[in-house]
Amino acid sequence: MSQPNCGAGSQPAAASKAASRLSASVAALFAALAPLCAQTVDLVTVISKPVSRTVDLPAEILPYLTVSLHARVPGYVERVLVDRGSIVTQSELLAELSAPELKAQIAEAESKVQAAESEKLQAEAQFAAAESTYDRLRKAAETPGAVAGNEVIQSQKQVEAARALVRARDQASQAAAAAVRSQKDMEAYLKITAPFDGVVTDRFVHPGALVGPGSDPVLLVIQQISHLRLVVPVPEEDVGGTVRGASIPFRVPAYPDHAYTGTVARLAHALDPKTRTMAVELDVLNRDGTLAPGMYPSVKWPVRREHPALFVPKTSVVTTTERTFVIRSRNGHAEWVDVKKGVADGDLIEVSGALAAGDRVVRHGTDELRDGLPIGGK
Repeated sequence: MSQPNCGAGSQPAAASKAASRLSASVAALFAALAPLCAQTVDLVTVISKPVSRTVDLPAEILPYLTVSLHARVPGYVERVLVDRGSIVTQSELLAELSAPELKAQIAEAESKVQAAESEKLQAEAQFAAAESTYDRLRKAAETPGAVAGNEVIQSQKQVEAARALVRARDQASQAAAAAVRSQKDMEAYLKITAPFDGVVTDRFVHPGALVGPGSDPVLLVIQQISHLRLVVPVPEEDVGGTVRGASIPFRVPAYPDHAYTGTVARLAHALDPKTRTMAVELDVLNRDGTLAPGMYPSVKWPVRREHPALFVPKTSVVTTTERTFVIRSRNGHAEWVDVKKGVADGDLIEVSGALAAGDRVVRHGTDELRDGLPIGGK
């Protein structure tokens, strides 16, 4: 009878223990050699600083005030006293219209006023006579039997009727007078005057032309150019730094050597859904008259941020088809940190992500420096 092999079951366990001891020894060896095998890279510090820069934005100059003048009443253009380019002042006469039928309507309305006044005087006379008769009858009625009581009552009613007639004639007279004033007000519209100081930029009519509310042609266009609006479409990301009252420099192609400034006055408080920009208006005083509506200047728009931003060298940012990141040194190992790029400032670029000021990142980042590899900085 053969004896049992007692060592056969213990051999695999012994081999497993030996392999574990070998793995632990190899890991310890690699840990000891890691500082010696670490790749030496150039590290830089993430810095924090305020974002203050300017961007060139296109803009448009508009007149501060602009108006198209129309004829309020129908008539013929009798004369035009200004032309394109004429400088006008407020209330200055610009053109005159002729409407003979309006004069006839005024004469008719005045005759109605005279007729109404005549009827009013007649009613007042009738009222005075009725009142006098009533007073005499009332005194006579104080003597018993002298006057019948019914006659006194009738006389009193006649007085009341005459008084009502006077009021009606007075109202008719006032209405007729109001009609005359209305016609004369319409006659005043035959004189076209300037609503404000400005320049005539367009003229569309000449003497003899028929104008009026029916045809409704534009007679003249006046714009105020001594005070202008500069409209700047500011991108959405730069709207937050807009400061009301700030002085903004700009230039126009017509006078490239001339520096102009405008003051931020009005914000639209709404974005254009097509361009994702907000219209910001600047007030510009056109003292020398060199600026004109319709010009497209280039504006040096200041970009400000409420909080400081983080900056790294441009070469530190690695962009692949999958991600954009920087390589941070953490405990002697490379760590990929996803970031978003912002504005450039010389050799630096703004980044946002899980970084903090003072972190150390690789100056010349590359995706060949894998995440987790040991690195040594210099």
